[in-house]
Amino acid sequence: MHALSKKSVEMKIADDSVEGQRIDNFLINYLKGVPKSHIYRIIRSGEVRVNSKRIDQTYRLELNDQIRIPPISSKEKTVLKHNIKTNISSKISIVYEDDFALVVNKPSGLAVHGGSGINMGLIESLRIDKPDYKFLELVHRLDRDTSGLLIIAKKRSFLTKMHEIIRAGKITKNYLTFVKGFTKNQQTIKLSLLKSENSHGERQVKVNNAGQQAITKTETIKHYNEGSFLKVNLITGRTHQIRVHLSHTGHPLAGDDKYGDFSWNRELYQRFALKRLFLHAALLEFTHPISNERIVLEAPLSKELNDFLQQLTVLS
Repeated sequence: MHALSKKSVEMKIADDSVEGQRIDNFLINYLKGVPKSHIYRIIRSGEVRVNSKRIDQTYRLELNDQIRIPPISSKEKTVLKHNIKTNISSKISIVYEDDFALVVNKPSGLAVHGGSGINMGLIESLRIDKPDYKFLELVHRLDRDTSGLLIIAKKRSFLTKMHEIIRAGKITKNYLTFVKGFTKNQQTIKLSLLKSENSHGERQVKVNNAGQQAITKTETIKHYNEGSFLKVNLITGRTHQIRVHLSHTGHPLAGDDKYGDFSWNRELYQRFALKRLFLHAALLEFTHPISNERIVLEAPLSKELNDFLQQLTVLS
């Protein structure tokens, strides 16, 4: 019986595919299409139990844990499976896949996960679109308005080892962006970033010595009359790092409606029809933690961003 409409209590045994996973994430994946609010309610109420005991949403599953899942009525279903499949399939392209990982080229405007008023993000949609995949978790994140390469783990072993690789700085992540002004040929920005939330629950980041160390390297590809086209190498991966670092140094990103130059954005829209943030995760390079193969992946700029660049005047 499908999880969305099961009428009786179900007992599941945690195997190695879910070992170490938080109970809320396990249920979000298992009860595909059930609203997160309902899942957190059945955890808080004690209807979900592990080894006959109440737990909170941060509990991490251990091998052979017995998980009690209460009946879920069909009315909790929010979205039909075939609609999600059509939606996600039309928006992303798979760049790489093996038994351990899935790498997609995410379009701008698609959130990587639900939350902050978004019911369904890319990862929740993929879990519904690919019901045969027992495990799907984000290895890292991209902002909603950023396009490009995103790694998704299909096995927990890959996820944990990739996190070790990222923490050790053994992954190359290159972005392409267009910024205001004329940048140096090469630059290394070392500015600590402090993250907070505003009254609406939106993340805000600012340069502050009390924050976490953040390092961004930039290389100018081409100067235009209208600004500079850059390759950006993220040494650390802090929230909104590229956008805040470059804005703070006087080079806000084109189309950035949070940290950018709003009048310049409006000018770019009116003159060149740029409707989105110009930030694209173009390259990933790392050693596969399971196969030890060197992985190099690239995603080209979208037609929209290429068309924008073609309209600009190159400086000789």
